Amino acid sequence: QVQLKESGGGLVQAGGSLRLSCSCAASGQGHDFEMFAVSWFRQAPGKEREFVAAINYVQATAYSESVKGRFTISRDNANKMVYLEMSSLRSEDTAVYFCAARRWRFSFTAADYDSWGQGTRVTVSS
Repeated sequence: QVQLKESGGGLVQAGGSLRLSCSCAASGQGHDFEMFAVSWFRQAPGKEREFVAAINYVQATAYSESVKGRFTISRDNANKMVYLEMSSLRSEDTAVYFCAARRWRFSFTAADYDSWGQGTRVTVSS
């Protein structure tokens, strides 16, 4: 299993930028960080958790249509970190953002992930 912890959330004005970080601690034999795909999901009040962005062990990435061109996901394998650079933020980006991990391939479905962080709140004021 992988222990994940998000940071970097906060209050920002519409049009502004934030960088979220996800620190990853992989424990146990066969749990090298490089094995894991890491994704960001978000959940707004009263809504289901939705996929935002993902990156796998060979740095392939995927984005939801709603954030494509505005958000960038990256990973630093040496330091076991994954980042989400968010720019041109909109009020509809307001949510709690979670990072999640699973082996090898990323998925757009939250139920496919077995490791989750506690979330970090992003509030975009208009």
